[in-house]
Amino acid sequence: MLGTRIDAARAGAALHQAGGLAQHAASLWQRALATQPLPPLWLVLASGAVALAAVASPRAWRAARIVVTIVHESGHALVALATGRRLAGVRLYRSTAGVTESAGKATGPGIVLTSAAGYPAAEVMGLGAAALLSVGHLTALLLLSLVLLAGLLIAIRNAYGMLAVLVTGGAIAAVSLLAAPVVQAGFGYVMTWFLLLGGVRPVIELQGERRRGGSRRTDADQLARLTRVPGAVWVMIFGLVAVAALALSARWLVA
Repeated sequence: MLGTRIDAARAGAALHQAGGLAQHAASLWQRALATQPLPPLWLVLASGAVALAAVASPRAWRAARIVVTIVHESGHALVALATGRRLAGVRLYRSTAGVTESAGKATGPGIVLTSAAGYPAAEVMGLGAAALLSVGHLTALLLLSLVLLAGLLIAIRNAYGMLAVLVTGGAIAAVSLLAAPVVQAGFGYVMTWFLLLGGVRPVIELQGERRRGGSRRTDADQLARLTRVPGAVWVMIFGLVAVAALALSARWLVA
């Protein structure tokens, strides 16, 4: 009898906890459709400083770069699907490298756009995030990030990649459901600044690798073979997109 009562109490506690999470989720959905107050300027600038430190520090960058790789490969995957190619899978590695495989015509606009989508992806997503934050849609930004990560998870084909996406999504979900509004705001702005600043560094690294005569299997080199436009020109295009998106987003975020 005592065991039955204990089991019933545990079941009741579990149901109560589940009900609390459901209420949090419902509240979160309602807030996603509404606007939240814009944070003070000091929080926006402090968030940018934190993101810049993470990008500039070699040690922090090694750990955080996987987030940029997730977005990079998501860009390849989304454009592959949008251009009618068949997505074969996405793999993420401990080295923070990534590979997106798709099937379709070996030449033509589809493969060119798919190949070109990786490096600008972080900047484009950062620009979209800045646009949402500038009009007070912080919760919508966090939920949209979770939706995109859930879609990518379906395409992941290796264990480390699945772990990286789950950890990233889990962090966003925890902040969305459990954190105080000021913490959510700081997290959202750090994430946005990190996408924008973190999208610049890989372009610089790409150019450095090409200058040193490294691997000729980069996106820029593949695009050079597909379009006959030199790889250096593609690197310059990636850089111009990154700088323009950063400048425009910064204006929106601090205005």
